[in-house]
Amino acid sequence: MKNLYKALAAFQQQVPVIHKGTQGYGYSYADLPAIFSTINPLMKLHGLGFTQMMTDNGLQTTIFHCESGENISSVATIPQGVQLKGMNDFQVLGSAITYIRRYALSSALGLVTDKDTDASGEQTSAPAKTFSKPKQDLSF
Repeated sequence: MKNLYKALAAFQQQVPVIHKGTQGYGYSYADLPAIFSTINPLMKLHGLGFTQMMTDNGLQTTIFHCESGENISSVATIPQGVQLKGMNDFQVLGSAITYIRRYALSSALGLVTDKDTDASGEQTSAPAKTFSKPKQDLSF
């Protein structure tokens, strides 16, 4: 695996942040053409390739070193039974596959395609629970 990891590390040193350019419903994201146009020349330069194949219930992303054949893979499960307003089952599936392709490939290659907002939300603490002692009836 030394060839793959060496090439992947060199790729990661050169790949830039891929800026969001596509608007969704209230959000923006880096679409597949933007990701591909950025990564493909650099992957070729470093002798890397990738494939994304459907499995029984998910998508397998494989990154490979062209010369040695070394590869690493991961599988992302496609959620079932999701309904999106105005879409039939096939449209929902297509949307899910595209979404998972973007994020699985970004994860496998170590791409930065969006702002890290995990810790930037306003933190709130849960209200303290108060317990009252039950009143005792002392009358006989």
